[in-house]
Amino acid sequence: MNLPNIITIGRLLIVPVVVWAITADEPMLALALFVLAGVSDAIDGFIARRFNLRTELGAYLDPLADKALLVSIYITLAVAGMMPRWVAIAVVSRDVMIVGAIMLSLVMARPVAIQPLVISKVNTAVQIAFAALVLARESFDLTLDEPFRLGLVMVGLLTGLSAAAYLAAWTRHMAR
Repeated sequence: MNLPNIITIGRLLIVPVVVWAITADEPMLALALFVLAGVSDAIDGFIARRFNLRTELGAYLDPLADKALLVSIYITLAVAGMMPRWVAIAVVSRDVMIVGAIMLSLVMARPVAIQPLVISKVNTAVQIAFAALVLARESFDLTLDEPFRLGLVMVGLLTGLSAAAYLAAWTRHMAR
């Protein structure tokens, strides 16, 4: 257990509080905690790389914390009516597909190395920015119709492209 892993665990612990804040109609608190989680993600990664504190535990915990936060936020925002449900369904379905493919690979004794793709990193950044936009819109009672529509299109498009890229990589791996 080291500092980056402790920060990551803290990010995991923030997830239910962010969900509660959204459902309790406390969007400013949700936004502040969401931003804190995003900053903690950058900080734990920086510390791990800069001070050579990378661990196997951290390699699993960090993406788990990221996915827990994003999936929880998207589901909660959709259920609360702050974004269309199809966006949450797309985000969650992509992650379920990736986890399912990894598990199937393990069951078939063909484990696949998890390598984040560039499209996936861009997708994650856009998903985070869009969730923050939605929370800011609710927090400050802003309209932001054009940025909201653009965010919907970008999240939908990038989520689909990322899912397709992972599916193609997994299919190639399984065909070998």
